[in-house]
Amino acid sequence: MKKLVVFDLDGTLAESKAALDSEMAKLLDGLLTIAKVAVISGGDWSQFQKQLLANLSSGQLENLSLLPTNGTKFYRFESDWKLLYAENFSEAESEKIMAAFKEAIEQCDFGITKTWGEQIQNRGSQITYSALGQEAPLEAKEKWDPDFKKRQGMKAILDKLLPDFSIRLGGTTSVDVMKKGIDKAYGIKKLHEILGIEIEEMIFVGDAIFPGGNDYPAREAGVVAIEVSGPAETKTVVRTILACLGETKFAETFQKQSR
Repeated sequence: MKKLVVFDLDGTLAESKAALDSEMAKLLDGLLTIAKVAVISGGDWSQFQKQLLANLSSGQLENLSLLPTNGTKFYRFESDWKLLYAENFSEAESEKIMAAFKEAIEQCDFGITKTWGEQIQNRGSQITYSALGQEAPLEAKEKWDPDFKKRQGMKAILDKLLPDFSIRLGGTTSVDVMKKGIDKAYGIKKLHEILGIEIEEMIFVGDAIFPGGNDYPAREAGVVAIEVSGPAETKTVVRTILACLGETKFAETFQKQSR
């Protein structure tokens, strides 16, 4: 049986930048009572607090591991949330990435006429370009690059400008830059090291499990990966896991009581 269920956040547990809905929150609360859960996503810690933690009511937070900025940070609950590591950029690295983004934006010439909030955000261990801005409404974001082609063009430029970094596509309008080898595969390996759970005993659920997608490194790490189209499909996956794990937990309890 699997011992750890790992989720992406935006586009998987919730719509982009939106809070968990009440149904998803209840499903996760239920899952946390019988299994270990981790969330790895491109958003920073503050985004995790607003989207995820503020909507959970489970008393089993010790079963939850949080890895913001695509696994470049790791938080565990020990009476309060504790940062275990952060693979932050140096000042020189940050400046190089910011300059590369500006050059790529000029070359792509997307013709964007309206933005909501800043387009480029330095999250310490990850620098993210959000084409329509950090606060853009979901409807606008979903229409901008549904087939990922615009961002794939930008990624091709950034791959040449930043060969020593990892460039991944995430969410609906985002391009993420991280240190080479520090991505969701790195996060999966850290989960193995810190929690002592084998990679073969994990399941990963995400919406961007394709080459270049920011969920793809999780599959490359060897974890069983389930691709979903959005939160509605994720709920079906969680219900199935709950049914399977619930039956297993009942069987284990019955066996112990029978001895």
